[in-house]
Amino acid sequence: MPSFVISDKCDGCKGRDKTACMYICPHNLMKLDKERMKAFNQEPEQCWECYNCVKICPQQAIEVRGYADFVPLGAAVLPLRGSDSIMWTVKFRNGSIKRFKFPIRTTPEGSIDLWAGMPEADLKNIKNPGFYTHQGSGVKLPVPGKQ
Repeated sequence: MPSFVISDKCDGCKGRDKTACMYICPHNLMKLDKERMKAFNQEPEQCWECYNCVKICPQQAIEVRGYADFVPLGAAVLPLRGSDSIMWTVKFRNGSIKRFKFPIRTTPEGSIDLWAGMPEADLKNIKNPGFYTHQGSGVKLPVPGKQ
């Protein structure tokens, strides 16, 4: 289900050079119409359906377009972004509704040190298989079946 922008809700991220959806789209599909200051998906058929744009939009102006095989039958997928999570409401063809809640990033981008507590890599061993996770690296890996 490719994403689309509801132009009445979109504010172009308040006139910045790059909108949030442009920043997050891994396939570079989201563009900003500088005359109207509205974002749009330039190639919906190329959408990877990751829904990153839906999740990041501060105005909740991006929704997903349902596929023709189930939308006419009454199904729907609606995202609702909160301050700490995104709630997906899925309405199935039989009328049943399920909601799925997923957390979203609450820390500033780039603020997490991914390698904290890990030993410094010894680059002279870079061509050796498993040089970072082998026994001598100091990293304790979990052993299946042992807790």
